[in-house]
Amino acid sequence: MATITGVTHDGRGIADSDGKKVFVAGALEGETVTYQRRKFRRNFDEGELLEVHEASPDRIEAKCEAFGRCGGCSLQHISPTHQREIKAQTLRDNLERIGRVTPETWLEPMTGPVWNYRRRARLAVKDVHGKGRALVGFRERYAPFITDMRRCEVLAAPIDSMLTDLSDLVGALSIKARLPQIEVAVAENDIALVFRVLDPPTDADIEHFRQFGRTHALRIYLQTGGLDSVALLYPETVDESLYYSLPEFDVRVDFEPVDFVQVNSDINQRMVHFALEQLGAGPTDRVVDLYCGIGNFSLPLARRAGSVLGVEGEKTLTERAAENARRNGLDNVSFRVADLSKIDGSESWVRDGCDRMLLDPARSGAAEVVTRMHLFGPQRIVYVSCHPGTLARDAGTLVHDKGYQLESAGIIDMFPHTAHVESIAVFKKS
Repeated sequence: MATITGVTHDGRGIADSDGKKVFVAGALEGETVTYQRRKFRRNFDEGELLEVHEASPDRIEAKCEAFGRCGGCSLQHISPTHQREIKAQTLRDNLERIGRVTPETWLEPMTGPVWNYRRRARLAVKDVHGKGRALVGFRERYAPFITDMRRCEVLAAPIDSMLTDLSDLVGALSIKARLPQIEVAVAENDIALVFRVLDPPTDADIEHFRQFGRTHALRIYLQTGGLDSVALLYPETVDESLYYSLPEFDVRVDFEPVDFVQVNSDINQRMVHFALEQLGAGPTDRVVDLYCGIGNFSLPLARRAGSVLGVEGEKTLTERAAENARRNGLDNVSFRVADLSKIDGSESWVRDGCDRMLLDPARSGAAEVVTRMHLFGPQRIVYVSCHPGTLARDAGTLVHDKGYQLESAGIIDMFPHTAHVESIAVFKKS
């Protein structure tokens, strides 16, 4: 038996054994457990939880029958409140250890629904002869296989209960061994599934796809190559694009089924509200929104600021953002294509500077931007992050090298039950 003395951000308990740490998946801080070592490493070992003798008050019964096998969720055995505490501590540790910074104010976690929240997902597909069926779902936690699962509690309805039907569909296709993934996009007006096909489907396959779309009232797309090959199969035409709305700002954001959109609709609305509130942009302010995507922040910002420039590396996304601006009647926002990892300060749009800046980069962060922040010169910065380590690194640069103070920081519970830590930080010029 062992006593668990801590817990990692991904729900692994930490035990000490003979001077070596052992990470035990599923064990919680304060618990007394029995475990078996499964993997031996130089600096630590990994163990399998066998029995909990004294349970933590934060332990709950996992809702999903695939929990423990599925790699999609790792925290379902922990109460949502304690999940957020673990993620908040992860953010604190990263800011202090990597960035050597502490915010003036710690924000309360931004919370929303904890089940059926996921409107975007990529499901893996594999026809498994030994099981006599095609598996559709997420990868297993400890192996590169697809989890044998019948439903998913975090996927938005009705996709949450459609995995068996998708399995039956794939199993009926002549190309079932050549269909590796399905993209899911749940919009306010419709639901789209994008099937990645490596071989051309037969006429019979096409009819199976169409019948599935009719039965479940879905849009069906096929993707035969890159993203530019995605094509609508059923219905033959649609009256409008997929969209979500930001009612507070009277903004509708149209998107294509493989575009990046924030997966949690409720949290996204709260996040946009908070970001704009903290930026405090007014009718005389110029705002730059970097890594702008299809305009999730740029469009509502244009309702408040004097002018907004959105910058993104993918041309198709800036074109979509510009069309969204036109559709929403916004003429004070423009969009530019630029590789933000390669800016050097010679760009006219960089030299023009800004009063406020919003950053929403990928997991790699915004190192190249923050090292040149003096060229932009914003008085306030809101940084939305999907990786606490790169946020901490960039926060250290802003505070120690660029003359900013970290006014506030906190987590955004965008992905309940997973180890993913989304966060937000607000900086002001010293």
